[in-house]
Amino acid sequence: MKLRWDNRINRMTRSRKLIPAALIAAGTALLLYVGSQYGQMYMGQRHLAEQWREQQLAATAKTAKLLPDDSLIRLVIPKIDLTSFIVEGTNQHALLLGPGHMKDTAEPGEVGNAVISGHRDTFFRHIHELEKGDQIFVDRGGKRIVYEVTGKRIVQPDDLAVTSPTKDSELTLITCYPTYYIGPAPKRLVISAKFAGEENAGTPPAESSSQPLPHVQDVTATSTH
Repeated sequence: MKLRWDNRINRMTRSRKLIPAALIAAGTALLLYVGSQYGQMYMGQRHLAEQWREQQLAATAKTAKLLPDDSLIRLVIPKIDLTSFIVEGTNQHALLLGPGHMKDTAEPGEVGNAVISGHRDTFFRHIHELEKGDQIFVDRGGKRIVYEVTGKRIVQPDDLAVTSPTKDSELTLITCYPTYYIGPAPKRLVISAKFAGEENAGTPPAESSSQPLPHVQDVTATSTH
């Protein structure tokens, strides 16, 4: 009886010794996964930044005529220090690389409701800070399209009314909510903005391919997920 009890204690002791090792292995695997995700995000945005710079140089030199469908789209929100390039689509891979333009909605700058979605723990981490009157810029085809925030609201994930077409040129930003919720967030934060004008797009020095992408660095440095 004593021998059987000793064997049971030994097995329990060995099992307990394995728990820290298992936790360390799981933590390491998680860090590697998150690191690979942010690595893809950084490289994706950097590649788009290089393409953008090439397009701007070509347009300035008048060596190529860029059609609207061929030119990249850059999203700039000064209030939250965000500068990112928009990708087409809102699937998992697309949103890993950048804010995604929802297919079948208007293109930014055109008449209608242009819907852009982004992850709450990367590019759209701080859009909850936007208030009525804040400006959002969309650079496309050599033009800077200016939008002005008109409001924000929290909706259910299945509320598709926020993506409905509009008669005027509008911009809708969508992300999961609450921002710092652990696990799949139960709701959606919607930022609405209206067309406020158009001007020539600038080319800030931070765009240089030899410099880092500040918006990506800020995101990775502060992420809690």
